[in-house]
Amino acid sequence: MMSRTEQLRIWQQRCAFTSGLGAIALMLSGCSAAQHVTQDELAIESSVLREPQSFTRLAPATYTPEEWPQALAADVYLPDDSNGELRPAALVVHGGGWRNRTPEDMQGIAEQLAGQGYVAVNIEYRFAPEYRFPSQLHDLQQAMAWIHANADEWQVDTHRIVGVGFSSGAHLVSLLAVAGVEGPLAEPYGGEQSRLAAVLAGGLPSDLLKFDDGPLVVNFIGGTRAEENEAYRLASPARQLTPDSPPFFLFHGKWDQLVPVDHATDFYQALQENNIESELYLQRWRGHITSFLLRGGAIDAGIAFLNRQVNP
Repeated sequence: MMSRTEQLRIWQQRCAFTSGLGAIALMLSGCSAAQHVTQDELAIESSVLREPQSFTRLAPATYTPEEWPQALAADVYLPDDSNGELRPAALVVHGGGWRNRTPEDMQGIAEQLAGQGYVAVNIEYRFAPEYRFPSQLHDLQQAMAWIHANADEWQVDTHRIVGVGFSSGAHLVSLLAVAGVEGPLAEPYGGEQSRLAAVLAGGLPSDLLKFDDGPLVVNFIGGTRAEENEAYRLASPARQLTPDSPPFFLFHGKWDQLVPVDHATDFYQALQENNIESELYLQRWRGHITSFLLRGGAIDAGIAFLNRQVNP
């Protein structure tokens, strides 16, 4: 595996090579500072990523209130060296079509975040079809309340909490990010304490109305697009986006057939139109699952993006 120094050297060589090829070639190479669409071979500037630090994984703990319909647990990863200063946190949410999988899928990403100085909170959430939208969003809002409640103990700066997710997990953190502090998605468990500072979302289903009436989305919403059209709109991050939404880093496989790549490209365009800081990292030769399994460069780029948002 190449070191950060070697990656940076290659990046600089590529930029130098393209400098004489004109603006078009420069933009396609991704070396322009104004270019926001990155590709999976681009190196990440080494100064944005820290040397990984040690961390401690706490025993799983229940983050939901006693009266919650289902007790849900979270794994918390605490960076060992805080220097007595407040630090950012990351709410980490796994995929699985809103119906299965576990936080174990996101363990590696949670560890990377903790190594970069984030208090990483890797959570469970309730599954469809037993629990339907917006139950899962309410779970995330409870997780945010739990992070706030433990902020002093964990030395968390509650103004610097980011959301990180893949697939249905990316959908949920994105929905949390665009819910705002008031309105139908913020009630009754959201509000100011649910505000995210930035989002890293991979394989994001950004607009549920783009899907055919297949079982995954129908079971999540509780009906077809014709039957539950307003719920589909409300559950689509792309249709709830406002200029007040936080910065987004999106990564997506170009060959994704489960969540086609236009979910990412169209959402990225909407982010740009709303003047929201954002980056789109398109992974060549990747489908939905392989974009996650072979995600290395995308996660590095995404965490570098998060670092720029919360550690200016």
